Amino acid sequence: MSRGQDQEKVTILLVEDDEVDVMAIKRAITKLALDSPLLRVQDGAKALDLLRQGDVPKPYIIVLDLNLPGMDGLEMLRQLRADNSLREAVVFVLTTSQDRGDKLAAYSENVAGYVVKRDGIGFERFLGLLDQYKTLVDLPA
Repeated sequence: MSRGQDQEKVTILLVEDDEVDVMAIKRAITKLALDSPLLRVQDGAKALDLLRQGDVPKPYIIVLDLNLPGMDGLEMLRQLRADNSLREAVVFVLTTSQDRGDKLAAYSENVAGYVVKRDGIGFERFLGLLDQYKTLVDLPA
């Protein structure tokens, strides 16, 4: 049985421009006492720059909103998957978009999950899922 990432911290790269959602995610991390460092950027281009420069500690999970200023989440996903050094990154989409086309486009870029921000699916529940995921799955390093 694989040990997952339980012996090392897994960085969460949050690509999100909504300040209210960022604050809610930070509160949920604190409430759940998650020991995952959070690194936040506001657009896809900045996220790709950080990843390409090696400024995101490994292992990491990317939590990506689709509706971003500048480079949106789907374009970031396309560029991420086209980059041989980044293509294996684990990405969860966390978005308000319920558009079937967005969901299919995200899954065609091999996201680990597509979660719609809505009542009943709180940030605590989502971050609890990420915490379980990182302890059960061996992430690329």
